[in-house]
Amino acid sequence: MAAEIQRPIIANFSPSMWGDQFLKLNSEAQVEEKEKYSKIVEVLKKEVRRMITARETKMVDTMNLIDTVERLGVSYHFQNEIEDKLQQFFDLNTDYSDRAYDLYTVALHFRLFRQHGYRISCDIFGRWKDGNGKFEEGLKSDAKGLLSLYEASYLRTRGETILDDALVFATDSLKSIAPLLEAPLGKQVVHALVQSLHFGIPRIEARNFISIYEECEERNESLLRFAKLDYNLVQMLHKEELREVCRWWKELDLITKLPYARDRVVECFFWSMGGYHEPQYSRARVMLAKSIAMASLVDDTYDAYGTIEELHVFTQAIDSWNIGEIERLPGYMKPLYKALLELYEQFEQELAKEGRSYATCHTIETVKLVRSYNVESKWIIQGYLPHFEEYLKNALNTTGGCYLAMTSWLGMEAAMKEDFEWLSKKPKILVASDIISRLVDDVASYEVEKNRGQVTTGIDCYMNDNGVKKEEAMDKFIEMSINAWKDVNEEMLIRASARSCEVHMRILNFTRMIEVVYKGNQDGYTKPEKVLKPHIIALFVDPVQI
Repeated sequence: MAAEIQRPIIANFSPSMWGDQFLKLNSEAQVEEKEKYSKIVEVLKKEVRRMITARETKMVDTMNLIDTVERLGVSYHFQNEIEDKLQQFFDLNTDYSDRAYDLYTVALHFRLFRQHGYRISCDIFGRWKDGNGKFEEGLKSDAKGLLSLYEASYLRTRGETILDDALVFATDSLKSIAPLLEAPLGKQVVHALVQSLHFGIPRIEARNFISIYEECEERNESLLRFAKLDYNLVQMLHKEELREVCRWWKELDLITKLPYARDRVVECFFWSMGGYHEPQYSRARVMLAKSIAMASLVDDTYDAYGTIEELHVFTQAIDSWNIGEIERLPGYMKPLYKALLELYEQFEQELAKEGRSYATCHTIETVKLVRSYNVESKWIIQGYLPHFEEYLKNALNTTGGCYLAMTSWLGMEAAMKEDFEWLSKKPKILVASDIISRLVDDVASYEVEKNRGQVTTGIDCYMNDNGVKKEEAMDKFIEMSINAWKDVNEEMLIRASARSCEVHMRILNFTRMIEVVYKGNQDGYTKPEKVLKPHIIALFVDPVQI
């Protein structure tokens, strides 16, 4: 009689909370609504474009308009016009020490320039420091200025201590005055203290800002209507994409064959949308969502089910990337391996027609990060506790940052062969993003992993190496992730670089996803009921009320 296979403690993940909800789309009703909205949007778009490009408008007013357009989520319509204006304004070398510019304006301009890759100095905030090097007490009553300073300080790079101080000062001041503020500014402050703009997912932040802008007395009705209609139009596209992904997932039927794994295809699409929500990335979004769903199954096979022997064979099979290897695999792994290879074969066939086969080749290489999954699984199963440096070196691969970025470029025509080659060399922005992903994830998932009896966690490795308690280790992880964010910000200042901002932006957005999905030290992907469910309903279920 064969010995019973000893498996890791099964994770018992909760089932999908969505069922077939996103397969039931009324296409006919949506087509009619789409046609009606699209005609109005085209008219309003011309009006907003005229507002942005108007020559007689002052710089301060145009910058405020650009910020509003971006925060409402419609700036993708006017990218060239916005870039032209920002270049024009940056070349003015404005003297921000002029008292005509208040804190709100200076911080807003600083943030907008940095968001678009311009190297504007943080020294412009020096005029609000007193003789003791502290921010002036009088600023504590300037809620609008404080909020602007708060949001700007998140774009800091290493060594910019004035922005480190600004964030602490603005955060403490806003917390103390938030209960006293009336809507809509009060709502904006409360939201910002929970989720800063720079760390947020643009699509989620747009939905929130539409509701805030609606309450502003100085709102522009045409712009507001344009933003609402455009949001609903894009949501219709997202619903169609999500239905396609869910149908593919249901037909694949891997969850019934792999009951130990997380059924999170809707959350995978949400993750994909976080990388890019704009209509022009529709194909890329669908390809990425399918890829993330497959990667999630592979991840769970290593984390929550496979034995050392099974995972060794599985790793070799993925490394060889040859369907002939399937006969060596245990029965439950065969459909997963077959589906994985077939998905990338479909990508290859599609991209070959465009002369972009290199994209699939590079991406398949990143799937082979399972070598690092295999190392981690051995450690966990054997109860081995490596030194933190050894742990981190391996764990930065298991974040899947390189895989995510490259896979997100599959359907993007703007991503060239040299972009894939550049990423494969692990540039600074990717390493920084991986550090954030790894450390934020480790802090959020620590208690769950301990409850499963896991001894090999990043927190444990750090505690063991440094003789510190859990709380100190977690504080250190947060500190390290903050410094990594400064590196990401530095790498986004790329106007002088030939590297496409469109390519960099995917890495930035996936880093933001980590901050959102693991908000409040919770693993929102594994347990989406509290963290992700409200976002998914707002993004893919409920339209904005016109």
